[in-house]
Amino acid sequence: MATAAFWFRRDLRLINNLALFEAFESSAEKSVAPIYLIDRSEFDALSSIRAHSLLASIESLRDSIGEALSIRVVDSGDEYVRELVRLVKSLGVSELLATRMFDPHGIAQQNAVGLALGDAGIYLRLVGSNYAVQPGTVLKGDGTPYRVYTPFYRAWLTQNWQQQVAIPKAAKWHKAADSDLLPVAGEPAPFKIRAGEAFAAETFAKFKRRALHSYDEQRNRADLSGTSHLSHALAHGEIHPITLLSQLGESPGEVVFAKELAWREFYADVLFWNPESLNDYYEPRFARMRYDTGALAQTRLQAWKEGKTGYPMVDAGMRQLATIGWMHNRVRMIVASFLVKDLHLEWQEGARHFETLLTDFDPASNAHGWQWTAGSGTDASPYYRVFNPVMQGYKFDPNGDYVRKYIPELRHIDGADVHEPWNLVHGYLQGYAERIVDHAAEREESLARLEEIKVRD
Repeated sequence: MATAAFWFRRDLRLINNLALFEAFESSAEKSVAPIYLIDRSEFDALSSIRAHSLLASIESLRDSIGEALSIRVVDSGDEYVRELVRLVKSLGVSELLATRMFDPHGIAQQNAVGLALGDAGIYLRLVGSNYAVQPGTVLKGDGTPYRVYTPFYRAWLTQNWQQQVAIPKAAKWHKAADSDLLPVAGEPAPFKIRAGEAFAAETFAKFKRRALHSYDEQRNRADLSGTSHLSHALAHGEIHPITLLSQLGESPGEVVFAKELAWREFYADVLFWNPESLNDYYEPRFARMRYDTGALAQTRLQAWKEGKTGYPMVDAGMRQLATIGWMHNRVRMIVASFLVKDLHLEWQEGARHFETLLTDFDPASNAHGWQWTAGSGTDASPYYRVFNPVMQGYKFDPNGDYVRKYIPELRHIDGADVHEPWNLVHGYLQGYAERIVDHAAEREESLARLEEIKVRD
């Protein structure tokens, strides 16, 4: 082919993009027509911050490629398929290349595109993945997938990781069509959002200098900048995990960081084999547990979303999410445990809220991160492990700095006392919410409900 066609999705990068590399290799003139489509019906459902985050990623990709990137905005999933097929047909190519996706939505989308292209005599060639090891690859000796992380991790380490590639120096970009104007992302961004492949590489370089050496010790501290801040880049495919893994050594911090990347791949593998677990219980018996419903449950759910539960560590996390579209991973566990174990609501309520707001939303990591905390997932935290939101605050925000950053009503309280304002005469001076439930009582209630399904089993 003189020019090859490439379909960008959640792989918004040029380095270590195996499918893009194959597109250039398939072109006699090393010329590729890059295409990116936006489904407005999906875009409009995003929170303002998440929408701005996506636009920042797209604009960064366009800066890397130039005006040759054809960005089209369509109104529905059906129109998405029709417009993509139209663009590819106009190029006169025999195939369209793209990175293979493994989540239910990605699989359904590429199946629909593949069938429509096939009707036009064009082949959809799916190459590589956004993982070091393709989901569905790591299997036990009997050919079945792993249900537990640790043996998965050991087997994952023995796999042949995806090769590292770069586009050729002689690469040329071909414009398939004029671009549409990017959609407007609701409210103005509350702060400058940086994204893209170059920023991801810069972020990783800073992380290596700043915190990688102590990652094993500091990653759980909500008050410190001890994490990589690469979750957005990984979710949008602005950096490939093989780029990160190839630069890691054997120090404790580097080994633990690699294990965290493996968790992401484990969850992708679990979702691939169990697509229903995106919304349903991986362990079906937990669907039979008694959960709260009705007006009071909805009132408590709303208090949780707004960061007004009266538990500082929970509320700080929920306000961080609402403010910047991201939440520290340890705090995600704390707020998830509170929703399921203290408020007795189903994990899907929280997962949907996270999907709306998280700029680093990843379907597999979100669903199975929630199920881990809820006790219903693969390799799950046992249901009877109920996070104490007060003790978690003392442990992972020991001086209260994280809480004070996101809860102005508690900034008049110094030090760790901020985690228990109810013990202070002036704790509620600035109007902080009182506790909506008693944690000790709800913990016992939660365990009692677990016993109920054990009896039924």
